[in-house]
Amino acid sequence: MAESKPILKALAGTRVSPPPIWLMRQAGRYLPEYRATRQKAGDFLTLCYTPELAAEVSLQPVRRFEFDATILFADILLVPHALGSELCFSEGQGPRLSTIASMNDVINLRPPGIVRESLAPVFETLRILSNENPGNAALIGFAGAPWTVATYMISGKGTTDHRRPLEFMRSEIMVFDALIDRLTEATVEYLSAQIEAGAEVVKLFDSWAGSLRGDDFDRYVIRPIRNIISRVSEKNPSVPIIAYARRAGKAYSRFANSTGAACVALDSSVDPEWAALRVQAHSCVQGNLDPKLLVSGGANLVEQARKIVATFSNGPHIFNLGEGITPDADPRHVQILVDTVRDPDWRSRRA
Repeated sequence: MAESKPILKALAGTRVSPPPIWLMRQAGRYLPEYRATRQKAGDFLTLCYTPELAAEVSLQPVRRFEFDATILFADILLVPHALGSELCFSEGQGPRLSTIASMNDVINLRPPGIVRESLAPVFETLRILSNENPGNAALIGFAGAPWTVATYMISGKGTTDHRRPLEFMRSEIMVFDALIDRLTEATVEYLSAQIEAGAEVVKLFDSWAGSLRGDDFDRYVIRPIRNIISRVSEKNPSVPIIAYARRAGKAYSRFANSTGAACVALDSSVDPEWAALRVQAHSCVQGNLDPKLLVSGGANLVEQARKIVATFSNGPHIFNLGEGITPDADPRHVQILVDTVRDPDWRSRRA
């Protein structure tokens, strides 16, 4: 059955037509069924740590839109939580964490192997999904990449300018390197355990990669991701890994050439024509529709989706958004997107 799944074919380097499709954050607040389940859970962390509910919200968008992948419902900050960081999610304010400020703070984190015990509910969610996932949909696990997770641990919350993590990276380099190393080790353990629990694909999200440039990008984005991919793949050579370095710009080319990822996920700022020449030559590509189009809909949504499909049609491509779907997206527009990707001329034939 695995050999017939469109996403696994694309990740193996095969051109698939039409391209398989799933959406980042496809389980979320734009769906009324998600909101109902979230209310039942009571709070976000409880939802993440209750396998039956987490599995339910993971499957909801796949049932509705027949996506080609089910992605585990969890959060990238579960890893620092497992390592001993205090974590809570405040409505309207996002995550709040205890902060890393010294070498002692890093030393006092729990050992990386603890993720296998502390995040046992996540692995149980994957086992449920492995049994209940629709036959044609691949099961995707994921983790945050070390740089992105470190920015939250140093700032104590999400920020847009990353001023504090960048200053800390330069003024406390030994502490920062120790934190990156600890997160790298924990991420290897976490993704390996996800694969053991049933994940057929795993993805690394470096959502804040774009705040690093030059040597800093190579040291704290490419190197840790390459290390994680190498070590996870050594034990699980048949499991492909997708890597996402949001806002990496032209650095996407060397990212694709250097990390060993089977697929590079592209954000919405990347020109598909450039990426077809400079990124798709190295790997499968994933992306990269602007999620705002799922709010506005209309002819522009259909036109842009068709353009992305056509531009990447000569190589392996997984259709996705360039960033996560937003809470104000219209589910009707999501259905139009799915129909367009699977049959670009469906509207003209219907007319």
